[in-house]
Amino acid sequence: MSNRFGGRYSPGNPRPDPRRPLAPPRHPLEGRPKWITIAASPFLLGAFFQSPVGMATSLAAFGLVAAGMWLTREGLVAEAAYDARRTARRPAIPRKLFGGITAALGLALGAHEPGALAGAGLIGLAGLALHWLAFGPDPMRDKGMEGLDGFQQDRANRMIQEGQAHLDQMRDAIRRAGDRRLEARVAMFEATVQDLFEQVRQDPRDLSAARRYMGIYLMGARDATVKFADIAARTQDARARAAYEDFLNDLEKDFIARRDQLLEGDRSDLEIEISVLRERLAREGVRPAATDPEPPALQSQRAQVLDDLLGGFSPRPRDGKRD
Repeated sequence: MSNRFGGRYSPGNPRPDPRRPLAPPRHPLEGRPKWITIAASPFLLGAFFQSPVGMATSLAAFGLVAAGMWLTREGLVAEAAYDARRTARRPAIPRKLFGGITAALGLALGAHEPGALAGAGLIGLAGLALHWLAFGPDPMRDKGMEGLDGFQQDRANRMIQEGQAHLDQMRDAIRRAGDRRLEARVAMFEATVQDLFEQVRQDPRDLSAARRYMGIYLMGARDATVKFADIAARTQDARARAAYEDFLNDLEKDFIARRDQLLEGDRSDLEIEISVLRERLAREGVRPAATDPEPPALQSQRAQVLDDLLGGFSPRPRDGKRD
């Protein structure tokens, strides 16, 4: 189905929405593994000009290098998501480490010759060291998880995964409508939902307040999107389109309001903690710096005279004579 072209100055085109969907995090080195796979292509091309044993060895070497680079790329994607979040668990599988070992085995196998096992092993170790220098290690520690309940965090992660599955189904369904503006509108709604997801990641205690939004509401949005996509693919009904856009606008406002309420609740909790701490400090006899008494007078005789001059020529009683 053809799509109607619409630009910034096209007639009938509405004013562009200043909001933009969040771009997925991307690691700056994510494109490197494919070039290493391409560099290993001589193993693949030369395999068909060798004996059966040599062909199998070369094909296995290329397959190991390609698999190692695929694992490395997945590790870079996981690292980018880890770096983009303020609170995150370390990846369950160190993909970059396993990718480096797999690629090193492929290099060693491709360089192996009868009687040269040590040389092939050295080439594999060199490849593993170069892989580590090029891509770095995997994240090995949790980030921003101090003081958070692990059980609550796991529940929040499962709920976020279910909500993300609903969003993915919404995105797939709206593509059937063949309307790029609506696809962009759904992407902006997804960005709003991701803000709520991030709030729950940072504080899993907010899960109880956001559970309905991350489950029932997103499920209803997915079902409505599927029904609208079926109608739009058959009839291109303008009223159905307007009703769907109004539905997305109202639902997005609800998600924004819930996110703001969670943020406001965190601020209120912080103010309560600060006030309680101040009361305890007051009971212990500790006062803030702003309420401290006036600092004592300067001890130096010359400094006292200068202090009198700066204080409006109101000399203080002193013992002794001036210099």
